[in-house]
Amino acid sequence: MRAITVRDRAAGAAGLTLEDLPRPHAAENDVILRVHAAGFTRGELDWPASWTDRAGRDRTPSVPGHEVSGVVAELGYGTTGLTVGQRVFGLTDWARDGSLAEYVAVEARNLAPLPADIDHTVAAALPISGLTAWQGLFDHAALGTGQTVLIHGAAGAVGSIAVQLAHEAGARVIGSGRAADRDTVLGLGAHAFLDLEADRLEEAGQVDVVFDVIGGDILDRSAALVRAGGTLVTIAHPPTVHPDDGRALFFVVEPDRARLADLARRLRDGRLQVRVGEVRPLTEAAAAFTRKQRAAGRTIIRVTED
Repeated sequence: MRAITVRDRAAGAAGLTLEDLPRPHAAENDVILRVHAAGFTRGELDWPASWTDRAGRDRTPSVPGHEVSGVVAELGYGTTGLTVGQRVFGLTDWARDGSLAEYVAVEARNLAPLPADIDHTVAAALPISGLTAWQGLFDHAALGTGQTVLIHGAAGAVGSIAVQLAHEAGARVIGSGRAADRDTVLGLGAHAFLDLEADRLEEAGQVDVVFDVIGGDILDRSAALVRAGGTLVTIAHPPTVHPDDGRALFFVVEPDRARLADLARRLRDGRLQVRVGEVRPLTEAAAAFTRKQRAAGRTIIRVTED
């Protein structure tokens, strides 16, 4: 099969190569997917799991990409709940070869059925962003109706979904970002927008939840905005500044088949939008990884035509 690989940690994204690899083997409770579309995170080549397996052993050449949408081609021993030929989408394991390949082995529990009327390119943009937004807002911060949430990076992949989910949950939503993102964020359902380049962060006032994807100074200063009993939650890095009378936590997204299915239903019902930008073929995946220009929407790699 054709796959994007990395072999040299020092080279980073510059070392991405398209090459031929053997098709993966289906372990117990695995499925082999024929990949139709794949998503990636530009920073994932900095993750230790991109270079070593769960036991810490070198696993290069490794295949990046952890979001996938495709069709089940093979079932491993003991796999239940999915069938050969079924359309599915979800997350690949952090410490195994990923989705920028024509085939990938995935634990079945990490995948959810994909309705026939959702395109693979849209589905591949949803797993990490959708699950991260849900888990941050509701599993970790327990956001409820009538509360106020400040979402940093509200036009980004995670932030844009978080704005929509929080709005639908009945929360008052303040989105932050660059001035050019204002109309996008307000169009997604935010009640107010904070320009991080021109406005004072403190203008957001006291909030029940801060959802941060930026880190650094923005994360540190946001702790003072959390009212008593509130939560500061971030995916950037462990917080060093905590609210005076609240919680601060960092988390990494986890697979959740039931929640993926729920997010797919929201897509079908028109209650959720996923911002897909460029769609490139596998042969251009390395260029997409190294692109410096800011893009509106996720870049997705189409591996196989429907």
